Amino acid sequence: MQLMRLGRIGYYADFYVYPVVITGLTTYAIWQGPEGAWATWLSAFIAGAALWTLVEYLLHRFVLHHVPYIKDMHDAHHEDQQALIGAPIWISLSLMVVVVLIPLSLIAEQNVAIGLACGLMLGHFWYGSVHHILHHWKIKPGTSWFRLKRRHMLHHHFDEMGNFGVTSGFWDVVFGTDIKVRVAASPRVPGRQ
Repeated sequence: MQLMRLGRIGYYADFYVYPVVITGLTTYAIWQGPEGAWATWLSAFIAGAALWTLVEYLLHRFVLHHVPYIKDMHDAHHEDQQALIGAPIWISLSLMVVVVLIPLSLIAEQNVAIGLACGLMLGHFWYGSVHHILHHWKIKPGTSWFRLKRRHMLHHHFDEMGNFGVTSGFWDVVFGTDIKVRVAASPRVPGRQ
């Protein structure tokens, strides 16, 4: 689907905009907060980054693979894995502000709201970075990146749907969607040991 294909600037914008937004919000929260605000912010930040792993899993499993229109756009990525396909920065950042930051600001202390939002944004940034690396970089066999890439490629190329977590397989194990593939033992060649 053409709408998800981004130009180079649109595709790479996440890698520049999110670090700036996270840094700006963090600076504001700590500077404007009461003494010791950094500890509250840091706790919320860690919680937000951990929460992202679940959000990533749920979005990938239930939204990207089932919601009409979004599913079609995600299928385009499955069909052309090298294409610069993704959500434009204005959509993802708007969702982070409207769905996460503003509601949190209404129900939680400022440092908690900003910390959680920044943790979720860092998770999104990390997800985008890992996903890009897995599809666009040459990765050497035997490395942890190679194992992560193999796991993700099973998601792309295996008949059974699973391995929805890109940055972590934890939730796939918890919810039973971890694709396990048995590797057949190599046949012994006569005369070799």
